[in-house]
Amino acid sequence: MPVSGTPAPAAHQSADQAATAGFLNTDWNPRDLPDGTLTRNVALRTADRAATGGTLYVRGRSDTVVCIMHPREFMACHYLVPDIVEAGFAAWSQSPRSVGNDSRLEHETALFDVAAGLSFLRAQGFRRIVLLGNSGGGSLYTFYMQQSQLAPERRIARTPGGRPTNLASLDMPVADGLVLVAPHPGQGMLLMGCIDPSVTDEDDALSVNPALDPFSPANGFAEPPGPSRYSPDFVERYRSAQQARVVRLDERAHALIAERLAARRRAKETGSIDDRRRGAHTPLMTVWRTDADLRCFDPSLDPSDRGYGSLWGRDPFASNYGAVGFARVCSPEAWLSTWSGLSSNAALHKTAAAIEQPLLLVEYTGDVSTFPSTAAALFDRFATGRKTHLRIRGDHHGRALTPDEEPGRYAAGRAVGGWLRDHFGG
Repeated sequence: MPVSGTPAPAAHQSADQAATAGFLNTDWNPRDLPDGTLTRNVALRTADRAATGGTLYVRGRSDTVVCIMHPREFMACHYLVPDIVEAGFAAWSQSPRSVGNDSRLEHETALFDVAAGLSFLRAQGFRRIVLLGNSGGGSLYTFYMQQSQLAPERRIARTPGGRPTNLASLDMPVADGLVLVAPHPGQGMLLMGCIDPSVTDEDDALSVNPALDPFSPANGFAEPPGPSRYSPDFVERYRSAQQARVVRLDERAHALIAERLAARRRAKETGSIDDRRRGAHTPLMTVWRTDADLRCFDPSLDPSDRGYGSLWGRDPFASNYGAVGFARVCSPEAWLSTWSGLSSNAALHKTAAAIEQPLLLVEYTGDVSTFPSTAAALFDRFATGRKTHLRIRGDHHGRALTPDEEPGRYAAGRAVGGWLRDHFGG
């Protein structure tokens, strides 16, 4: 398969030398791309005319390419790329249309980005495509695989917010395999497990119902490094209240969308400038306090090798009450499509049964976002009989759990490479 590109920089080259030689200067230190790897940066237009793109890594000739993508993260330097190339396969790392800003991310629209990447790869002559979803990339790719395997008229016609998806007219190449690394059950389901249900007023970030406060000693909380100890009764009430808060946020999102549509209808009837403004305006929801999963503070809940804290840090007050966090600012449509555990279509419990291709699921045993029972339940949902579940020591990002051990991502790389060779040759 002919692929144009430039060799990866040799390990002894400086960054300046690599840049002046025209190389793509990507550093996976202490590992690097295998000698002889060609790299190619590609700019693409999606079927709905948005911009996306990616980087293709090839060494030698392979008719199989492994794709890596996340709906809102930059994946060009993903740590598994060198392992994929070393195993004898091409690698494709793709960026979504809006990196680092998911305020308007609708997963149905993100499928257009995936389709553009896969269509490009088919046009390059790749006969087999394997999708590798890391973290939130897993739910995106599984959603894509579900929809791509449906007859066009059976694909989802409208987003949870009511927009036409136009998926029926989209060319969606079908993938041949799926690898999930540190997957969670979908961004909405992830949020449902960590949203703080003690919020009593969505317009007051500091409002607290003491009976549901996860950081109250009366409910079992202990200051870090803890550990906290929550009673089964509190956990049950807490989980129920989390779902109830998501219900309220869904209702708010639908109300905001309805108000905008009503203003548009009035504007057409009356020509009112005020209604035209209201109809054109996209309100943004501010969702405070979304980092309060009890399992992050009480290690006795779904025990694993994880340490204290969440993906956002070890200070629960800073991560839960601070500006940075999941779904902090989003449009009503983005909330419903991506962050609602009740409304989002990109949830593995809705999509996994459609997957019949070979599957590898790599679980990190120290993950603070996907816990052992969650990973086991996800694996069970996949319909394929050709599936493998590996548990590897490491945190969510595959880093070492102690200073004296190998990072889990290295073991994961070897496992992914071996699985690819077993199922797709080399």
